Amino acid sequence: MSASRTIICLLRNDLRLHDNELLHWAQRNAEYIVPLYCFDPRHYVGTYHFNLPKTGPFRLRFLLESVKDLRNTLVNKGSNLVVRRGKPETVIAELIKQLGSVSGVAFQEEVTAEELNVEKKVREVCAKLNVKVHTCWGSTLFHRDDLPFHHSSSLPDVYTQFRKAVETQSRVRPLLQTPEKLNPLPVGLEEGSVPTAEDLEQTEAVTDPRSAFPCSGGETHALARLKHYFWDTDLVATYKETRNGLIGVDYSTKFAPWLAMGCISPRYIYHQIKQYETERTANQSTYWVIFELLWRDYFRFVALKYGNRMFHVKGLQEKSVPWKRDMKLFDAWKEGRTGVPFVDANMRELAMTGFMSNRGRQNVASFLTKDLCLDWRMGAEWFEYLLIDYDVCSNYGNWLYSAGIGNDPRENRKFNMIKQGLDYDSNGDYVRQWLPELQTIRGADVHTPWILSSAALSHAQVSLGDTYPTPVIVAPEWSRHFNKKPGGGGPSQRGKKGPSHTPKQHRDRGIDFYFSRSKNL
Repeated sequence: MSASRTIICLLRNDLRLHDNELLHWAQRNAEYIVPLYCFDPRHYVGTYHFNLPKTGPFRLRFLLESVKDLRNTLVNKGSNLVVRRGKPETVIAELIKQLGSVSGVAFQEEVTAEELNVEKKVREVCAKLNVKVHTCWGSTLFHRDDLPFHHSSSLPDVYTQFRKAVETQSRVRPLLQTPEKLNPLPVGLEEGSVPTAEDLEQTEAVTDPRSAFPCSGGETHALARLKHYFWDTDLVATYKETRNGLIGVDYSTKFAPWLAMGCISPRYIYHQIKQYETERTANQSTYWVIFELLWRDYFRFVALKYGNRMFHVKGLQEKSVPWKRDMKLFDAWKEGRTGVPFVDANMRELAMTGFMSNRGRQNVASFLTKDLCLDWRMGAEWFEYLLIDYDVCSNYGNWLYSAGIGNDPRENRKFNMIKQGLDYDSNGDYVRQWLPELQTIRGADVHTPWILSSAALSHAQVSLGDTYPTPVIVAPEWSRHFNKKPGGGGPSQRGKKGPSHTPKQHRDRGIDFYFSRSKNL
């Protein structure tokens, strides 16, 4: 390829300079590089099945911050980020015609239908205009070409089999060197302005001081977070013990939002872990970060294997389940009005901050699919709307898993909401933080207000059905964790701290990088 020509690099979920194969390749193959980000109008419409808003205010704010941060980074390297509003295939066609001598268009490959449709249309445009297309794979820890499986169809249907195979038969590639200087934009090309939420006809995010993710988008902030979590505080050395936390910024890595937008490379995290293990300590916690990155990889490769079945109501197992579509129940769930405090607190945290702990995600997903028996896709699309760290593969992979129609053979996984609340919020502090109407109910009683006596409720200024809902459902297994004492009583078990007696399959399903559907890395 002639070094006197121009390459357009379409950036999507790879908003970083470090370990970015796309920019690394372009730097070697052209004199002028056009790093391009398009605000695609298709991202700001309704979801496919239930017409929920596709991109919520918190993720949009994080995206805008990430785009601005990448522009600053590129400017400091002698380049810039070209920003346009429009469909990538349309924008690229216009740029090719405007620039006149474009020798190639490059992009990182994705795996699900909407993204693949964009790639198809970009290829068609380039074919018509006689411009070559170059693609790369850069979203996973292990490169697709390095997997010990001959084809995606032979990917194991159980995560543990996948994990053991890649850990013993594959290796993580080294990091690509970050260039000291980037080749410039073509002369005269306008950079374009980064739009506001208002420009995109979207709602501005409102900051909540209680948020467990008060972080900004962008590569700069992602790298700073890793430095803080690894090197400044050694928090990574206790990650496995704290990752099921509910309150605060530092109970988990919080890498998931930056991973979802490609602001940080999973390979960079891996190599930093290996360096940390060499220089400081290696233990279960440091390994568990890699374990979670592998879950993230696995869901992406599962999407590659199963395609659109990821989004079908019958899931990967083609399993018929009589799901309900009761909008009244769904509204109660998504608005945190189910009358089950542990569920409601998590759902309100999500609605008000765009974030929720992994522990919370597993519980509210189980409640929607197993207790309310609602169509799992309703929950998946609500998460798609609100989560800052929304990643299509991890999101839908986790919801399939929770609904019991994924590719994991274990069935009947169901969380006990009262036991979970007692185990992970034993004193009720998390529930009271997000449900102020229950603030005066002391201790673990806050998890089961409907069993309190009239006198106890009156003293706490709680009126069930008025100031706080009565439960939309009371599952029979909950009764094991409370009894009726004289005068109304409260839970007979106050719960133990930590997940010591949580079923193993749930402990192993942390996926902090997303539940990263963040789970929560």
